[in-house]
Amino acid sequence: MSIRVGIVGISGFGGGEAMRLVASHPSFELIYAAGEGSAGSRLVDRFPGVPAKLADLVIEKWDPATLPKLDVLFASLPTGASAEALARVPKDVKIVDIGGDHRYVEGWAYGLADIWPTQIAGQTRVANPGCFPAAALNALAPLLANKLIEPGNIVIDAKTGISGAGRGGADSRFGYAESNENLAPYGLLKHVHMPEMAKTIERLSGGSAAGLVFTPHLVPMTRGVLATIYCRGRATTDQCLDAARRFYAGRAFVRVTDKPPQTKWATGSNLAFVSYAADPERNLVIAMGVVDNLGKGAAGQAVQNANLICGLPETAGLDGVPVWP
Repeated sequence: MSIRVGIVGISGFGGGEAMRLVASHPSFELIYAAGEGSAGSRLVDRFPGVPAKLADLVIEKWDPATLPKLDVLFASLPTGASAEALARVPKDVKIVDIGGDHRYVEGWAYGLADIWPTQIAGQTRVANPGCFPAAALNALAPLLANKLIEPGNIVIDAKTGISGAGRGGADSRFGYAESNENLAPYGLLKHVHMPEMAKTIERLSGGSAAGLVFTPHLVPMTRGVLATIYCRGRATTDQCLDAARRFYAGRAFVRVTDKPPQTKWATGSNLAFVSYAADPERNLVIAMGVVDNLGKGAAGQAVQNANLICGLPETAGLDGVPVWP
């Protein structure tokens, strides 16, 4: 079974990671690659280690009017750059938008694959979650679904590696000289991921996410997101862990761990690690979530969503072991 796949924004970090996963996927065949600055070059010119079967694939200038016959299109474009163009893609082409333009947009399924797989299966338009929501919401979901925490006044303190900014359009803050030996908060009170996190918290809990605080920090590493989340609730640590183990029973990619998770555990994989620490006497629950921002936080979850909408096993092309060290 060969499913014809295209990737838009293939020269970026998210698109490049999607290419890496598609290249070794048992059912996907990459037949179309598109970009802007890289248009006209061969794939091997941008990715010297690409498999020989893909080496001479020419990167085309992105134009929905010139798409070849595709089954699935991955779009990895900056926020604001995909809405108009993807509206012109033929309806029979399934789309997974790794960018931010279609999250909680009518007609698009929100692709939080480990929480709502049955609501994604069979869809033709899926909006991939952002990397911070992928880390935070996977940790929060079991607690919210089981009413172990209050949905309001949640505080999310998150750290991310610099590849989360993408390959293009970044300012000097994301270069080596400024990010090395540095820790910097950004996007205070208005980060683009806030609305989707608030809506998902409300969807999971049935309550209000008023008072949600989210503060991301840039740390000098290439990959990884760690979200440490402070919540109000009377649950014990064991109750939180048990709820998460039940919630994710049979799910291939979420690992519930007694120990606080580390970003290195997920590097190069589609895994999400979650853990908890709670003090009922202080009405305090700490939830922790870790993902690779290019894996579960972007291309890994995108391929998982593509598997779901194509009727394939969720794990197809994604069961590799994380990179260590």
